[in-house]
Amino acid sequence: MRLLLRRLPPETTRKLSIFPPFAWLTLFLLAPFLLVLKISFADLQFGIPPYTPLAFLEEQTLRLAVHLNTYALLFTDNLYLATYLNSLKVAAITTICCGMIGYPMAYYIARSRPQTRNMLLLAVILPFWTSLLLRVYAWVGILRNDGLLNTLLLGLGIIDTPLELYRTNIAVYIGLVYAYLPFFILPLYATLVKFDHRLLEAAYDLGARPWKAFLTITLPLSMPGVIAGSMLVFIPTVGEYVIPEMLGGADTLMMGRVMWNEFFNNADWPMAAAVTVIMVLLLLIPLVLFQYNQARQFEMRGKNGRA
Repeated sequence: MRLLLRRLPPETTRKLSIFPPFAWLTLFLLAPFLLVLKISFADLQFGIPPYTPLAFLEEQTLRLAVHLNTYALLFTDNLYLATYLNSLKVAAITTICCGMIGYPMAYYIARSRPQTRNMLLLAVILPFWTSLLLRVYAWVGILRNDGLLNTLLLGLGIIDTPLELYRTNIAVYIGLVYAYLPFFILPLYATLVKFDHRLLEAAYDLGARPWKAFLTITLPLSMPGVIAGSMLVFIPTVGEYVIPEMLGGADTLMMGRVMWNEFFNNADWPMAAAVTVIMVLLLLIPLVLFQYNQARQFEMRGKNGRA
């Protein structure tokens, strides 16, 4: 097999090497999305499946029936608009909180000694060894009125009445930041650990203060890691279901909960599919911006290398 690949032209070998990931994405990403897109243009009906076909044969004539009522309802119903806006707001605040907490942690890990660094990385990765469902259940036990946190604060005399945290937006933010913080730390650490510290030494020799050197050297050079970590936090948070369902209240509007209710409670598959399609289109915007930024970084590195 290796001999056969060596005899092939480089262009053919390159195409064969990228075929498996493209086939994987087509089978498990593009095909399901096209199926959801098809359902979104159908109409609700009682039966199996619970939606009308897009094309059907009637009197030896193939007819195409595309229904746009679900999309019209999405853009006119205030509930769906508020849900989209609230999901984007929750995802943005979660990303900002992960950045404020995760950047110092990633910076400290990258500057630590190799032995200490490995232990700190293990501490960051360790929660992934436990199911997310179990970890969220643990936060339920911590944040309830009679939970661990309120019991501790009452015992220390810090508060007189239990804090109302469970089934609130604050509990949702706590759960989201806890769950997605490692996704911000790891790509940022991968960028910071390759940082050339001689640049900082040169800045110090030229009279720059530590905060000035950080803002002008460390932060700009770490932006690829910041952007990658932000995308890894923002994109899944928009469609998160488990954490808002278990920690949030009835007024916690998130797209994941809306899609679940439409699919399973209301059995309205066309509406649920339309909600999903619009959410995917919204998430394409940060993905396109991320790809644009990566292309610019690659182009700038190429120019610097040629210079």
